[in-house]
Amino acid sequence: MDRGTTPYTLRERILRVLWNYIGQVLFRFTFHNWYGVRNGLLRLFGASVAKVVRLRPTILVEQPWNLTIGENSSIGDRAIIYCLGKVSIGQHVSISQGAHLCAGTHDYRKADMPLLRPPVVVNDYAWVAADAFVGPNVTVGEGAILGARGCATRDLEPWTIYAGNPATKVKPRPRF
Repeated sequence: MDRGTTPYTLRERILRVLWNYIGQVLFRFTFHNWYGVRNGLLRLFGASVAKVVRLRPTILVEQPWNLTIGENSSIGDRAIIYCLGKVSIGQHVSISQGAHLCAGTHDYRKADMPLLRPPVVVNDYAWVAADAFVGPNVTVGEGAILGARGCATRDLEPWTIYAGNPATKVKPRPRF
């Protein structure tokens, strides 16, 4: 496939246009505590969103039909949830302001650099802190913390605190 050929199906292209020009715009202009309205918009576009989820109006979601969010989770202002592939966010998860979950990359080993859509998984009780980045094909273990501005390009072990770029273990996180 050459770089000028879209990797998206016709259905995906139509949904992307509808989401980017209608859904995401409506999402952005909701009042700050209209969580149910934003959750409903995401569901309307195919996301699986639990009943009690707190999403700020300034988050950016690409392709919400690839997104799953569990109960009592929250996503802060200006977070980017880039769902070219599946993004699964567990229960009681905090994604802080400016964080970036990236389920998309390119195969740099090929001249045409085709799109790849590996998943991102953030397990229950995890916290992705402010401005942190979770890359494609990364699993954030249960209860793990990725500190502010951290960069996870490999899986993070459960109940462990990570920081830095690349993310390195800092210490265990106490279980509760």
